[in-house]
Amino acid sequence: QVQLQESGPGQVKPSQTLSLTCTVSGGSITSDYAYWNWIRQPPGKGLKWMGAIYNSGSVYYSPSLKRRTSISRDTSKNQFRLQLSSVTLEGSGLDYCAGSNGWKVSGWVREDGYWGQGCQVTVSS
Repeated sequence: QVQLQESGPGQVKPSQTLSLTCTVSGGSITSDYAYWNWIRQPPGKGLKWMGAIYNSGSVYYSPSLKRRTSISRDTSKNQFRLQLSSVTLEGSGLDYCAGSNGWKVSGWVREDGYWGQGCQVTVSS
């Protein structure tokens, strides 16, 4: 079955750049799901979609994060990457990568995708 695993430094200082990598196994990021997403869950809040890369390579971003978000992929390694610049103290939470066959900017629930375990991100000074 398809498995996703987030990796990368989980502690970031304000104003620095967060960089996370999602490694997909048991499937291909070019065929098994249409979209490969990055989704954040702040403490005590719901899921917030950050952006996604389509299986063809096209990239989509949440309007609120577009100016400081970059998503890329390495098909030879079956990985896709998130870079978020200028993080703030409100950026702490669980960051997930997930495969999905639909695309939407809001209203995400767990049933909408196939998820990794999540990476705890802590922004502190």
